[in-house]
Amino acid sequence: MNTRKPTTLLPAIWLTWALSGAGTGVLQAQETQPSFSEKTAIIYKNIRQHYYDSSAALYTEIPRQYTGEKPYSYLWPLCALIQAGNEMEVLQPGRSYMRPLMKSIDQYYSTRPPTPGYDSYVVGQGGGDRFFDDNQWIGLAYMDAYGRTKEGIYLQRSEEIYRFMMTGYDTVTGGGLYWKEGDKKSKNTCSNGPGVLLALRLYQATRKAGYLDTALLLYHWTNRHLLSPRGIYYDAIRTSGGRIDSAAYTYNTGTMLQANVVLYSITGNKKYLQEARRLADASLRTFYRNGRFPGNYWFNAVLVRGYQELYAIDTHNKIYLQAVIKDAENSWARETDSQRLIGPGPVKKLLDQAGYLEICARMAALQRSGF
Repeated sequence: MNTRKPTTLLPAIWLTWALSGAGTGVLQAQETQPSFSEKTAIIYKNIRQHYYDSSAALYTEIPRQYTGEKPYSYLWPLCALIQAGNEMEVLQPGRSYMRPLMKSIDQYYSTRPPTPGYDSYVVGQGGGDRFFDDNQWIGLAYMDAYGRTKEGIYLQRSEEIYRFMMTGYDTVTGGGLYWKEGDKKSKNTCSNGPGVLLALRLYQATRKAGYLDTALLLYHWTNRHLLSPRGIYYDAIRTSGGRIDSAAYTYNTGTMLQANVVLYSITGNKKYLQEARRLADASLRTFYRNGRFPGNYWFNAVLVRGYQELYAIDTHNKIYLQAVIKDAENSWARETDSQRLIGPGPVKKLLDQAGYLEICARMAALQRSGF
């Protein structure tokens, strides 16, 4: 069990230095970059050109000219891509990005007991293990789509994912969700944070009290076991002996930050807003260095969701999203290749394209609103 310690607000002088990108060689001529709206078009076109196999309606994990471990992508990059599709529809009302992606994701759908869920690999190609977080990310994208469209298919799929998610709950370590079906070695923030959020979104959509009860149950368990003294979240607790995996990733703090904002919206209790502000502060202090967040764009996109949800009710404070914009500009300047595929390594991964696409679509919509 971890003891929560308060963090102080970031000093103004540190924020000014950090956002200026001091000592990083930040672009002097940012006007030479495409706008965020233009970047979304570039990246989406590249994904379709380099990663999409139209004959199978499936994606590859790396560009199709390379030989990958398997012929098609694992589910995880599609979890990122479906959320990016939602943000593209926010940016471009009337366009359909999610429904074609759903046809790809449906090929991972498995009906095996105890309840249906999505395999980590294409079922027709042998399938794979089922991860609770992979399923939750899809459910969250579908709930965002349901919030916009009120199309029943999104709610139906999300409720089914919720039922699958809850097969991963027991009272070992006092509660919490496992990370992977059939593997009871650890309970992770990456399955409990999005579990809180999915339950909250379902409560907002249906007003069924059981969803809010689940959200609070997982929320309190995660804070009790995985909140670090630095004010961010550890990765996991081992069920045998209770050892903490102290690795820290942006997305773990991102889900819990967003969950606090949603809880504030639902309950009106200011303690959740105060906690969201504290987590935003701690995450920027911990992860943002020299104009950059850590290298996994999709992990960072999940943190961006929390920042954006906070900004929607805290619009006087732009500091967190200004950091996101600076990081995205630096990533484009330093990590795109001659084909304008993006990523920190020489072989550009679908996961990176999808994570960066989500960030760009979010920032384009934000700027369009007058940010």
